[in-house]
Amino acid sequence: MARLSRRDFLAATAATPLAAALTPRLGRAAAAPVALRAETRIIEVKGKAASMLHIGREDGVSGVYTEVGERFRVSLENRLKDEQTLIHWHGLTPPYQQDGVPDVSQPALDSGGLYDYDFPLTFPGTFWMHSHFGFQEQRLMAAPLIIRDPAEAHLDEQEVVIMLHDFTFRDPDEILSDLRKGEGHGEMAAADHDEMAREMTSGAMDMSSGAMEGSSMEGMSMEGSSMEGMAMDGMTMDINDIDFDAYLANDRSLDDPEVVAVEKGGRVRLRIINAGASTNFQIDLGALEGEVIAVDGLPVAPVSGKRFPMTMAQRLDIRLALPAGPGAYPILAQREDDVLRTGILLATAGAEVSRVAGHAMHKAAIVGLALEKRLAAADPLPRRPADRVYHLDLTGSMMGYDWSLNGIEAQDHTPLELKQGERVELVFRNKTMMSHPMHLHGHAFQVVDIDGQRFSGAKRDTVLVPANGARVTIAFEADNPGHWIMHCHNLYHMAAGMLTSFRYV
Repeated sequence: MARLSRRDFLAATAATPLAAALTPRLGRAAAAPVALRAETRIIEVKGKAASMLHIGREDGVSGVYTEVGERFRVSLENRLKDEQTLIHWHGLTPPYQQDGVPDVSQPALDSGGLYDYDFPLTFPGTFWMHSHFGFQEQRLMAAPLIIRDPAEAHLDEQEVVIMLHDFTFRDPDEILSDLRKGEGHGEMAAADHDEMAREMTSGAMDMSSGAMEGSSMEGMSMEGSSMEGMAMDGMTMDINDIDFDAYLANDRSLDDPEVVAVEKGGRVRLRIINAGASTNFQIDLGALEGEVIAVDGLPVAPVSGKRFPMTMAQRLDIRLALPAGPGAYPILAQREDDVLRTGILLATAGAEVSRVAGHAMHKAAIVGLALEKRLAAADPLPRRPADRVYHLDLTGSMMGYDWSLNGIEAQDHTPLELKQGERVELVFRNKTMMSHPMHLHGHAFQVVDIDGQRFSGAKRDTVLVPANGARVTIAFEADNPGHWIMHCHNLYHMAAGMLTSFRYV
């Protein structure tokens, strides 16, 4: 994909027409394994240099792009100095020994070590890879993992991958320690508050191409709004427990965003990955309208709109049709219940690219289940009764920052049992005042019940269970024997104990 800054874009368009930006492709002739390296790198955020982690490749491509029907052949080398690592292939269904979870699927990879992965890819979609070791995911050890469908090769559309991160200059272990002590947790720098005040008064909030500024007006309604999931029985939600230093889209903030060259009147497929460690986002298409065609890589009946919520670890595939004339179109991700945001710009030849502020004028809506209730899997599970049902209460609190399942923290859990061929249902009930994105390894599941309303929802791998008594039921086929973990994908909640596992017997 062409990775231009706003100033690069302006310089390029002054001289030459823009070609369509394309992501790299691994063709069927590519027999050698893709060589990935866990390594360090230096990036610049808000004018400051930061040493972060990286899943690198010799050719500079970020992540892996391949096709369904190929084998997933990857060689992972640990180039970190005196630090172990291990990479999880999020959303894929490998043999459990290749799932990338330290001490569950395989030992952690020592510095200088090498692991080879080789398993079939049986379905296409938007997935991602990230470290499952300590807080390396927060330190940006993550990358896209895109499996294309050859049957869609005839579609005349451009692929644009957007990977979202929450970023901190602080040591994540220090953040968790402060959370457990009930102390401050990385409050926004005074300079950021000053910048926001200047933007509020200077008109810098306006976006290009006529898009309405602060366009999370969804927050003014009940459905999908900041009212959804708020209070129950006198309790209130804890929404954002960490204030980050920046929010990034493809490693850039809106101070200098990526500008992707697109064609006038063209069709675009956004593949959006929420790789935030502790942040839910509202996706804002601004002046454009799109169709969600897949969630967590798996197809759904199309759902149209301009704004879509996504919790941690989820993915959205959104199809857009661009206007015929020149234009620049911000694609924004705004932190829920906050004004802070990040994003990229889609821009045609001849477009005027204006600055987009990192702060909206209105808070974004709280991420709830309004969209989830509208989704329907394109290929739902066959109807049949469950052979096994587990009730899993999401438990814990901000007091002491202890999180668990059924009151049992990760280090004390006993694996739950499954038998191959069973239909399994998991009933999540959230007894806490924070929402939790629950992720199951090694299986795709279907959302089949929300708060007692049975329906045939989306198939995915991560589902949000909102705060204060929300109940979500998922169903899956026990068709991938092994030992698999399930956990909250808020990295800090998982580290504090919200994890269990399933073992086939």
